[in-house]
Amino acid sequence: MEGSAFRNPHVARNYDPLPVMLTRGQGAYLWDVEGRRYIDMMSAYSAVSLGHAHPRILSALAEQARRLAVPSRAFYDDRLGLFLEELCKLTGLDVALPMNTGAEAVETAIKAARRWGSRVKGIANPEIIVADGNFHGRTTTIISFSSESAYRDGFGPFMPGFRAARFGDLAAFAAAVSPNTAAILVEPIQGEAGVIVPPDGWLAGLRKLCDERGILLLLDEVQSGLGRSGTWFAFQHENIVPDGVTLGKALGGGVLPVSAFVAKREVMDVFTPGSHGSTFGGNALAAAVGLEALRVIRDERLVERSQALGARMLERLRTMRPPAIEEIRGRGLWAGVELDPRYANARDICKGLIDKGVLTTATHRTVVRLAPPFVISQDDLDIALDAVEETISKFDAPRAVGDAAAGAAQRLDA
Repeated sequence: MEGSAFRNPHVARNYDPLPVMLTRGQGAYLWDVEGRRYIDMMSAYSAVSLGHAHPRILSALAEQARRLAVPSRAFYDDRLGLFLEELCKLTGLDVALPMNTGAEAVETAIKAARRWGSRVKGIANPEIIVADGNFHGRTTTIISFSSESAYRDGFGPFMPGFRAARFGDLAAFAAAVSPNTAAILVEPIQGEAGVIVPPDGWLAGLRKLCDERGILLLLDEVQSGLGRSGTWFAFQHENIVPDGVTLGKALGGGVLPVSAFVAKREVMDVFTPGSHGSTFGGNALAAAVGLEALRVIRDERLVERSQALGARMLERLRTMRPPAIEEIRGRGLWAGVELDPRYANARDICKGLIDKGVLTTATHRTVVRLAPPFVISQDDLDIALDAVEETISKFDAPRAVGDAAAGAAQRLDA
């Protein structure tokens, strides 16, 4: 059935969903309205890393909802401090500021960097260096420094104060630093760009560069954090600690939007009462769910599970030989299957996987993203990977010239 058959005229067309109508989820499974079960290989972009309807998360949600949900930050509550204290312990940082969505956490980091640059460093017009190919959200400030034309088209004028450098290129970032630079803001692994893993030593090099130049290193771990890359945080692969990190997605346990900016005290101290806030950010219900999500990850050893299953997934993907596969990238339980546009369009692969009972999504027409919940069984992971290989193998000959050229253009535009 084509996607048009599912469309409701009252739903804005800012998404183009794949043709499946979901109604229920449990663990690593999803069911459609006709009762068919699917293996979830997407985890809602890591928001459901703990699996759908995790019983401990649902219990914490229900218990807290009965007690106190949204009291307003105009008052103290007995959940928020416990939640943020745990976040600080895990990250090795000092202070946390809660928000709702990942984009809000990034906006908070941007505001902190600008005020820190202005008030601490005395920069009249603080600038932030970002990476080409970045994805930090879709607010008007964030798309101002996006290199993806689809996110920017028609939404100007754009916010100044950002410079871009090539992701993974330490020399390019060093050259971009100026007297006006307050911070560097990057993803340790670029998710929306196609699970792009930087060269070993790049993050450590950025940490050294920031220390030498007296600027902040801010990392966006909304997608890569909380176990997705096989460690609690992707920055731990290089044994560094940033000046600030943004978290979200899995922090909400798959049931609520929960995010936070966590930073060193000198960075967070630029905020004063009234300078920043959110009606729902840090509400008691979100704090209770966020705290339980962190405890579930710890108690069920989900980071270790991501590391082990991720190694298996990447090993299997790298042994696949369909001619349509151009490159396999990934870290932890997170992979991008780059396709040769002469052979296949990633969305077509994802549609084919629906028929085999596997759900995932495409990025920029040429990348199939794989990021299952950490609770997926080894057998189900193998079944899903078999389906991936079988589906891609069907595309064993180059497409028509026009179709292949369109696919290549889409990838270059990304």
